[in-house]
Amino acid sequence: MAGKSESFLKLYGYDLLLGSIAAFYVFAAPYTKVEESFNVQAMHDILFHRHHLEKYDHFDFPGVVPRTFIGAFFVSILASPVVAAMSFAHLPKIYSLYVVRLVLGCITLFTLRFLREQIRKKFGYQVEAFFVILTASQFHMLFYCTRPLPNVFAFCLVNLAYGFLLKGSFYATLRCLIISTIIFRCDILLLLAPFGLQLLLTKSISLWKAMKCMETVVFCIGLTLLVDSVMWRRLLWPEFEVFWFNSVLNRSSEWGTHPFHWYFTSALPRSLLDSYPLFVLGVLLDRRISFYILPALSFVLLYSKLPHKELRFIISSIPIFNLSAAIAASRLYNNRRKRFWNLLYIGLLGLILGSVGCTLIFFMASYENYPSGYALKALHGNMLNNLNEVHVHIDTFSAINGISRFGENDYPWRYSKEEGISLEEFQNQNFTFLLSERSDIKGFKCLFTVNGFSRVRLQSRFPPISLEKEPKVFVLGSIRNAEIMDRSWPLCNAILRDHSNSFYIEKYNY
Repeated sequence: MAGKSESFLKLYGYDLLLGSIAAFYVFAAPYTKVEESFNVQAMHDILFHRHHLEKYDHFDFPGVVPRTFIGAFFVSILASPVVAAMSFAHLPKIYSLYVVRLVLGCITLFTLRFLREQIRKKFGYQVEAFFVILTASQFHMLFYCTRPLPNVFAFCLVNLAYGFLLKGSFYATLRCLIISTIIFRCDILLLLAPFGLQLLLTKSISLWKAMKCMETVVFCIGLTLLVDSVMWRRLLWPEFEVFWFNSVLNRSSEWGTHPFHWYFTSALPRSLLDSYPLFVLGVLLDRRISFYILPALSFVLLYSKLPHKELRFIISSIPIFNLSAAIAASRLYNNRRKRFWNLLYIGLLGLILGSVGCTLIFFMASYENYPSGYALKALHGNMLNNLNEVHVHIDTFSAINGISRFGENDYPWRYSKEEGISLEEFQNQNFTFLLSERSDIKGFKCLFTVNGFSRVRLQSRFPPISLEKEPKVFVLGSIRNAEIMDRSWPLCNAILRDHSNSFYIEKYNY
């Protein structure tokens, strides 16, 4: 029996470690934000509205650019048996959000497992072990891997591409990157081009055989045209429209800009943490890794030309940087008994501990970054028995900071995300509650508020870092409703503690 347990841990121990961390993030921070809204609403509608397209959310709220339904369909099909069982048991829909996110996390970690297997075959068990340790000590990859972003769907295929690259299956590498580019994220072209060029220059592939990958291009365009034209009810290739909007029109800058160096001075240091200095050392210690690092660096450099920058845009480069860092960590471990190398090895241990500390801070900040999700949960917990129907209006700020259709309850609850209603008009509407970023709206009384993450503050005393919060979402009730006014509420000078019905302090110190 003990032998079977050891064998199981040897085969799946790394998966259990990474999967446990990813699952913890799902249960601790289940809600989603605006970047994930299309896919999360699409998965809800596929699971609960099925063929009734007129009820789908994207017709009312299409977003700035259209996105593909293919990833949402794939996850929903896998999650549907469990979701159906939950619906049969009359469990709240919020549990279905856990399910679809866990399914997506399993898909992501499965592709990461394939990559790890190729790392083990190419560089050895020790490098694989350090690759897992470094990945587990970082925050962003495992936090994002369950979130229904187009970047994450693309990330899964990029992991497969890296694995095939290490395996020596270069045409499979190109096909994975092509599928990722055409269906999920057109910006993966910035990774496909450097890899393709390097494979041609090193004669790893021939131009003629590479041209045969056009079959994959045609298939993917046909697939996305077929599926998304039906779902959007117009002839559509979503990623082409995204490419036109972001690259040709350069309108992504309307959502903010960063300087050219931002990925190297902010995004990569935060996402890689301990791997950031180590991946440079890995390039110096093992020349083999340069073949994989140069295209990944080119990807980040090319992306730096786009004024609008976000960390999630370059998440596909993280595994390769972690591989280089794992090679460096393995070399330091093997030479730890030598005097100079011993100092470097101690530094390595310090880096890993520091990375875990930073990950804790990132997690606590992220935990407090979905205030409207917690606000709606608290409102549901204060169900009023004497109301026939409860009409809740969700303003734009609340809709993009933690609320999705998975968080909605069935009758008597009714929800509206109608935009363009002036503050003066709300008192003439039939809304029972408002979830708003404003605390004072005529005709409504502020019942309670939910705080959200504000900033990280450095301080001279111990602990040196504090996470500060401020009121983000206000829950208001109609003053015309006697049942609401007769209830005892925390009111807006008090703050929820555990996002239910108790109170909490305004600042966390770490």
